[in-house]
Amino acid sequence: MRASDAERERIAELLREAVAEGRLEMDEFEQRLETAYTARTHGELEPLVRDLPAPGTAVAPVGSSAPAPLRGSAANWPARIGGTATSKGGFALWGGFNRKGRWTVGRKFTAFALWGGGEIDLREADFEDREVVIRCIAIMGGVHVTAPPELNLDVRGVGIMGGFGEGPNEDGETVPEAPRVTITGLALMGGVGVERKRTKAERRRLKEAEEAERAVRERQGLDGPDKGPGGGGRKELG
Repeated sequence: MRASDAERERIAELLREAVAEGRLEMDEFEQRLETAYTARTHGELEPLVRDLPAPGTAVAPVGSSAPAPLRGSAANWPARIGGTATSKGGFALWGGFNRKGRWTVGRKFTAFALWGGGEIDLREADFEDREVVIRCIAIMGGVHVTAPPELNLDVRGVGIMGGFGEGPNEDGETVPEAPRVTITGLALMGGVGVERKRTKAERRRLKEAEEAERAVRERQGLDGPDKGPGGGGRKELG
């Protein structure tokens, strides 16, 4: 069966996701991407993603109408939910604490900072439950929470002579498969801030993938004012 432009683009998105997760090396990504953009049939597209799982689910058939998966930290959310908590709290008095890297957030996590600071990084974390509550108390101190763009957050703390808030989510969209994290508490003459951003490694891989894809598209003659996704002017190569 003949492949459509939309199906070629969906396969390209799966390949971009794979290189962002570190599943593909850059040279292999370029080879598969070039094959995807020149493929004419489903039979040519299917082998390109047969060994690559979509984030959180099995790879949908090429002909399905399923939307393209989200990138990066959205990967494999179901596998990141469950298990025993490795930390249920953090305490800082005239000092600091941090929770980052690979760790499992407790169902209820309490952070307390008095004349000190705490850092909670959820970008590579696992979660004890799908519903997690992080309670932050900052008194003349601060707690900083960093979350991946796809995480479902509900920030509802109170600031008194201080601040308690969340920045904009400019780098992605939340997904229903991700845990729901409620961040609550009190900032008294201090601050609790919530920021969304990707890890440096993830941003680097995504940037490299975009540069490689741009090079492939230029070689295939797909870039231009009337070319590319949605442009209706894809150049068929014989």
